[in-house]
Amino acid sequence: MDSHTKSRMGAFSPAEIAYLRSVTMCRLATVGRTGQPHIVPMTFVYNADKDAIDLGGVDFSAGKKWRDVQRNRLVAVLVDDAQPGSAHAIEIRGRAEVHRSGGSSINPRFPTFAEEFIRVRPTYVVSWGIDGEGFNPNGRTID
Repeated sequence: MDSHTKSRMGAFSPAEIAYLRSVTMCRLATVGRTGQPHIVPMTFVYNADKDAIDLGGVDFSAGKKWRDVQRNRLVAVLVDDAQPGSAHAIEIRGRAEVHRSGGSSINPRFPTFAEEFIRVRPTYVVSWGIDGEGFNPNGRTID
């Protein structure tokens, strides 16, 4: 599929879901009140029931990213890794939903993980190095 193809499946392919389940760190990009982009590493989980990405952290609602999504719900998430000779990545563009409870389940290893979290509902997904070898981007709009 190319960037003009609409997805008829869920937001993610089976190979993308397996990759999302194999890692726990991503980068969340938001836009601040002045229009300046902001990107930070975050802990996340793939939420199979919602076909979405749930992100949170310790003292999450006190941070910039939480404030940013209050003003602008458009975000991007990058999940990636690189090893000699290969790279894998999924970029997820979408709309952030703000949730005030349930975030502690994102990373139960941390007793101080905040209840507040962000759920990203994908509107566009592009991946490479996931559904095959090499840099062959697979992008699609999500209905």
